Amino acid sequence: MTFVLGLTGSIGMGKSATADLFRQLGVPVHDADATVHRLYHGRAAPLIEKAFPGTVADGTVDRAKLGAAVLNSPERLKELEAIVHPLVREEEENFLARVSALPIAVLDIPLLFETGGDRRCDATLVVTAPAEVQRERVLARPGMTAEKFSAILAKQMPDADKRARAHFLVDTSRGFASAEAQVRSILVCLAGRPGRRHRF
Repeated sequence: MTFVLGLTGSIGMGKSATADLFRQLGVPVHDADATVHRLYHGRAAPLIEKAFPGTVADGTVDRAKLGAAVLNSPERLKELEAIVHPLVREEEENFLARVSALPIAVLDIPLLFETGGDRRCDATLVVTAPAEVQRERVLARPGMTAEKFSAILAKQMPDADKRARAHFLVDTSRGFASAEAQVRSILVCLAGRPGRRHRF
């Protein structure tokens, strides 16, 4: 069975770049965020429009309008998650079925621990960097402010807690070559390890 590695990391830690390293080394990666983006252009759109009228235009979810609809409303956010999460899980299961003959696959899930996604993985990897590096990277993004950054961090499990729960770490603060070497080392470590047959 395919060994399933869960990949996560807080904003600005280099998670997407690390996921790309796995792809470049021949490991298939399922990107939960990209899946949501596709669903917002596809089969999730009519379901979301029914629950949140006025948030879909030309068959595509308007993220700004949807965000405003669930802002400061945990109940409405749960309603949205009840629509989207099962569809994302279905896509994830289809992905794992497609790669079932391969030794390793990666599930790239931003809120891996927060949503219990780690229970569907054989091991977890947290992408990390010192707080000052993270802050510098995030605040350099277009349109980002210190207030937005703080709000995003408040919704994510603290980096220290993620690191404490991880089987593997990749520190991206030391440059691309170092991150690639860490990823290669993890793949060597996982080589030949069997995955679980059943996932819950």
